[in-house]
Amino acid sequence: MSEPDDRRLLLEASLGDRGAFERFVQRHEAAVFRLLRSSAADEADAEDALQEAFVAAWKGAGSYRGGASARGWILTIARNALRRSRRRRVGEPSTFEPLEELGLQAGWGRDDTLEGLARRQVLDRAMQMLGEEEREVLVLRELEDLPGEDVAEMLGITVAAMKSRLHRARLRFLAALREVTDE
Repeated sequence: MSEPDDRRLLLEASLGDRGAFERFVQRHEAAVFRLLRSSAADEADAEDALQEAFVAAWKGAGSYRGGASARGWILTIARNALRRSRRRRVGEPSTFEPLEELGLQAGWGRDDTLEGLARRQVLDRAMQMLGEEEREVLVLRELEDLPGEDVAEMLGITVAAMKSRLHRARLRFLAALREVTDE
């Protein structure tokens, strides 16, 4: 028996089937987190927005109509959750770093090779040199491999504008990557 598609899982979830929603979450959680982590101030903000996004998706599962992809639907919910959390945090200190995050940055609990870790750090530094709009379009189009039409709809721009933004983001990423590796 084949795995049900996202539309079916969301329909079953809207009828109260927690198992169907758990399968939906498992299918899309990594993609949602990648998008949130690329735009959030830190990992804790990304995790908070991730939880908020899936709670909202659970509550709104019945509102999914299937026009756009379910991945695009949940990524839009996640993007909005992150934006709401930013508005709520106005006035909080920007320098607070939880001890757990510092431990992760130091490598606690990781089993990475030094070469892989160095490569990931270079890519992360180059991504952080980009603006939020550039990081979003790169993550959605290049990492999540969403169709251009879905990305444009999520970002609230035309397909032509999305293509232009993506092209500029790619060029800026390559320039940032060169800058990071030349340091």
